[in-house]
Parts: sequence; structure tokens; C-alpha cells
Amino acid sequence: MFHPSKIIAVGLNYYDHAEELHMSIPKHPLIFIKPPTTVIRNNEAIIYPPQSNEVHYEGELAVIIESRTRNISERNAPRHIAGYTCANDVTARDLQREDGQWTRAKSFDTFCPLGPRIVSNLNPFNLDIHTRVNGIERQYSNTKNMIFNVYKLVSFISGIMTLTPGDIIITGTPPGVGSIKPGDTVEVEIEGIGILKNTVARKE
Repeated sequence: MFHPSKIIAVGLNYYDHAEELHMSIPKHPLIFIKPPTTVIRNNEAIIYPPQSNEVHYEGELAVIIESRTRNISERNAPRHIAGYTCANDVTARDLQREDGQWTRAKSFDTFCPLGPRIVSNLNPFNLDIHTRVNGIERQYSNTKNMIFNVYKLVSFISGIMTLTPGDIIITGTPPGVGSIKPGDTVEVEIEGIGILKNTVARKE
């Protein structure tokens, strides 16, 4: 179902999240890469790495690329999108702070749950997004609060790197990120898509 050559993630892309963190609005998208080995599916386990003591959830809208995409305009972005799904940009927050950059913190195996399905006929500009931990809502916003909308992101990223079929862009998280621990259940729900559900487990 998901076989990306790369996952391009966007940091600080909701106005309400920037306000929560008391951070300035970025002038252009802040992007980073997660390797494809982070991908797991709905109902698979997020493995809590022994290197970290502070793992966080980040519920996000994911964009699946349909065709080879390079240097496209915002207007042409929709024809290069296969569909949308839910994502969880799992992050070892303590390692992110320690390193000062994001690669190690974002790249552990199982740190990019995706699902439960891909929806193609969806307007990405006005979708409610929720994240729940053990049934308690922790994040709530709407994609209309994105600083850079989906089409802007696809255009911007395609001007930097060639996107290939199956590549995934995860579009940033709303306010309310926080910790998860082994035994927890995390749900990311996006209007029109459904619920991505994953448990958290210790590495055996």
C-alpha cells in the first residue's frame, strides 16, 4: 500500500502551532526527510526505541504522489497527487533537542504510521484533524490553519527534488503534541479519511 522512495516532512506548518510555541511564521516551508523504513500501517506497533526517554506523537495529513513530479506550479499540483491519508510523525523529542537537528529523532523504524486508507477525491483545504491518546483528545485543528497549503508544498518541494510515484509528503502537525509511552494507543483521525490507530510497544 505504501512504498515511498522518500518521505518529505514539514515542520511548523500550522498557525495555531506556531502560536502555541511562540515562534515566528516561517517564510518558506521547513522540510526534512524521513526514511521509508519508518513506515508502518494501521494497527501495527510503534516501537519505543531504547535510546529515547521522550517519544512524541504528531498527527498529520499525508499526501501521496502519483507521478514523477519536478518543478511544477501550484496550479498543476493536483494532477500529481494520488490521494491523502493520515500520518503520525513520531519523534524522539529528547534526541531532537540533543542533536540540534532532526534526522535521528525522526528516523527510527516504525516512526511513520500511515493509514487507514488512501482517499483521492478530497479537498485538502478544510479538513478537521484530531489526535487521541488512549481515547483522550490531545490535538485538534483544521487544515485551513496550514501556513503553506498542500498545493504550495507539492510545488515548493518539487522545485528542490524530484518526487516519484508513491513518495509521501507529511504536511505538519497542529498544536498539542505530547508524549506517548509503551502500552498507549494513538489515533489520528482526519475528516473524510478515517482513523489511523497504532499501539506503542517496547523493543523486544
